Amino acid sequence: MIFVGIDVAKDKHDCFITNSDGEVLFHSFSITNNLSGFTELYQNILSVMNDVDKVKVGLEATGHYSYNLLGYLLDKGFPTYIINPLHTNLYRKSLSLRQTKTDKVDARTIASMLMSDVNLKSYSDTSYHNEELKSLTRYRFDKVKERSALKVSISRLVCILFPELEELVPTLHMASVYTLLSEFPGASYVASAHLTKLTNLLSKASKGHYGKDTAVLFRETARSSIGSVMPAKSLELKHTIKLIQELTSEIDEIETAIKQIMDEEIQSPILTIPGISYRMGAMIIAEIGDFNRFDSADKILAYAGMSPSTYQSGQLDNCHSHMEKRGSRYLRYALYNATKYVCHWDKTFGAYLEKKCSEGKHYNVALSHAAKKLVRTIFALERSGQPYKASV
Repeated sequence: MIFVGIDVAKDKHDCFITNSDGEVLFHSFSITNNLSGFTELYQNILSVMNDVDKVKVGLEATGHYSYNLLGYLLDKGFPTYIINPLHTNLYRKSLSLRQTKTDKVDARTIASMLMSDVNLKSYSDTSYHNEELKSLTRYRFDKVKERSALKVSISRLVCILFPELEELVPTLHMASVYTLLSEFPGASYVASAHLTKLTNLLSKASKGHYGKDTAVLFRETARSSIGSVMPAKSLELKHTIKLIQELTSEIDEIETAIKQIMDEEIQSPILTIPGISYRMGAMIIAEIGDFNRFDSADKILAYAGMSPSTYQSGQLDNCHSHMEKRGSRYLRYALYNATKYVCHWDKTFGAYLEKKCSEGKHYNVALSHAAKKLVRTIFALERSGQPYKASV
């Protein structure tokens, strides 16, 4: 077997090639991050081994810098392994007490890890193409987070310009309120608005739910409002609403693309679980990737950072262990949110959550137990390919 360790960087990649006898075939060499460099690496590998099935290539997980090289290696048919930098760091330290870390050393360390066969799973085409779904779900996550921050700004600005408005509507963040504030960004503007114009605007924006009575109420309340007259804040309010509307349109477009991938390419049974929508289901699938990489559901829990930490030394043993919270924060977020809805819509999970709460566990702790049960269910469904069936 031939083992190729590659330390990935932005402009160049350091490589090291050895065989199963420990003989160094190519001492550490650097390739440029372009087609010329990739071709050089490919030719060096072929010069010592023609059979791609007898080659193992290891890359350290470095985000987007490794995508292009990874795609090239997969297209060439090489079994490729993505290694967690934390594992590389710990493995390097186990080899020597000296604190030596360079790109060339890391490349050699990765090759050594491949030789030792430390329970590594090769990166599949499924995992590579799943990156598109992961990119979309994380992009949506960031956009929603950005929109949430802008909504907080809306609440702050309304508190300054028209504080009484919040008591007149179910929520400030609805289409009719945004339309009102875009046209009349403050109590002073609403107070001086023509009643017919205000009525028509509200009626159209609310699809007939708000009529003349509501318009009269809004205007009378605005005339006695303690809201400040601040043109600068009114301008900020209008622009913030516009940004939220643009973000909402972008999020809708992203969700459409996510749904298309889930329906046409992924076709996961996870969506058959009551309470799991395309949003959370896609994020869970995207973050886990290829389920064949994991031998058990517990490995997925560890990957999500949801396993309890363990500490034991002599007679000291941690009886109240905390969650590790290492791994994908996106996966933890999706699992917790999905679990809440699954416990609401599925009787089996709902009863399990109630059982844990009745045992005296805090709600969040009980929810974490339900999340672990959900992971085991998802793992079983993905392995079998069968839809979810609720227990009778």
